[in-house]
Amino acid sequence: MHKYALLSVSDKTGLIPFARSLVDDHCFTLLSTGGTARLLREEGITVSDVSERTGFPEMMDGRVKTLHPKIHGGLLCLRDNPEHLSAAAEHDIAMIDLVVVNLYPFEETVARANVSFEEAIEQIDIGGPSMLRSAAKNHRDVSVVCDPADYPRLLTAMKSEEDWSGLRKELALKVFQRTASYDKAIAEYFSKQVQDEPDMESISGLPASLDFQSKKSMGLRYGENPHQQAALYGDFLDYFDQLQGKELSYNNILDISASAYLIGEFERPTVAILKHTNPCGVASADNLEIAWDRAFATDRQAPFGGIIVVNNTMDIGLAEKIAEIFCEVIIAPGYTDEALALFQRKKNLRLLISKSGFGPETLQEIRTVPGGFLAQDRDQKRINPKEFEVVTQRQPSEQEWRSMLFGWRVVRHVKSNAIVYAGDERTLGVGAGQMSRVDSSQIAVWKAGEAKLSLEGSVVASDAFFPFSDGLIAAADAGASAAIQPGGSVRDEDVIAAANDRDMAMVFTKVRHFKH
Repeated sequence: MHKYALLSVSDKTGLIPFARSLVDDHCFTLLSTGGTARLLREEGITVSDVSERTGFPEMMDGRVKTLHPKIHGGLLCLRDNPEHLSAAAEHDIAMIDLVVVNLYPFEETVARANVSFEEAIEQIDIGGPSMLRSAAKNHRDVSVVCDPADYPRLLTAMKSEEDWSGLRKELALKVFQRTASYDKAIAEYFSKQVQDEPDMESISGLPASLDFQSKKSMGLRYGENPHQQAALYGDFLDYFDQLQGKELSYNNILDISASAYLIGEFERPTVAILKHTNPCGVASADNLEIAWDRAFATDRQAPFGGIIVVNNTMDIGLAEKIAEIFCEVIIAPGYTDEALALFQRKKNLRLLISKSGFGPETLQEIRTVPGGFLAQDRDQKRINPKEFEVVTQRQPSEQEWRSMLFGWRVVRHVKSNAIVYAGDERTLGVGAGQMSRVDSSQIAVWKAGEAKLSLEGSVVASDAFFPFSDGLIAAADAGASAAIQPGGSVRDEDVIAAANDRDMAMVFTKVRHFKH
């Protein structure tokens, strides 16, 4: 009895040695179509055209060639079902034991610049997915391969019926994953072509249906803790070049993401130091060395094992200062040769180059919840002081305005409840993640005291409104002369009155920056 293998591939990688082994080592009779059949014959491999089996020629420019009962009957027939076998015998349907198909390159075609709609249409494979799905559905009896990388595995497994049987199910799963991603790509392309009006839901980043199709980029040793498995998916690594150091951990990746979003807020030379995704020191200055001195002065303990990110090329002067402390990751758009040579002495230090395009342009945040997902636009609202409102009797001074705008940029990157005390383009104290806003303020004041930084004449930035006047009063008592906050509390008048009583200037931004 013949064992039939049907081969019809767009990607000819590895085809010839694979087909030759099927014939010589495993006694398959080959069926094929079009260009695949021609290539096999050119290489001296015996093959029959599918048209010989079906009795119908390939027609309509190859659009119709495998869509026939003698093909799909040979794939879908259950070998242990007498009725199926009887129908197959009655209609001269031979069993097909192996299907080797990969699809027209639709994704690659539509990714090309200026590709026409007609070109895209012709790269929509019809017969290929149909054969793959039929074979995968009947994987108990039929082997199916959609990826040339699996040819060696299949040839090895064929030497043992037990191994072959086990592999068939795995390969069938791969088929359904491939056809799902293929159909998704086609649907997404069509949605852009046929809509009379823009899909506002999709444009907003919140489509009516949310689907994920993302390849594993790398396995991670563990997650947040050693007992948690973890892996990285998607294109995160496209945004960074790792020059040296240990592999990135789950926590490293979270911290790097937070640091990249934060540094994207600033154009002046800026240094940010983060720990557990919270900024513990940020400063801008005329050069990075001055910025480092001011950022590091905010908290000299928290940076131990933290993340350092800068927005300009790092030179040897700054590198020498950073080298004095232990940190996990350093991120910069570039390094001088001298700085690189210095850091190379610390083999485990993760040294990254950040590429352009990462930061405020990233639009979506997605989190898992029981039974589903939460999706939102990332908090990237541009700061526009023209939309702010001075609500106190006293207007902020020019220096207070600079400090408030700086603090407002930083505070939205601090976990709620968030309080940031800032001076002129530098943090002085940061309080994060407390259940009470007053508690966050007290922590920020205490941190400033520990760092021996005066809060006299500072400004206080709050990610959300002060629900009571006590938070504002605590800031005034600590030395703050101005405050910036969203406003919107039912007790705003009490808070404004408290500011006026203490000759503070206060600005309402009318924008909240919760970061849970």
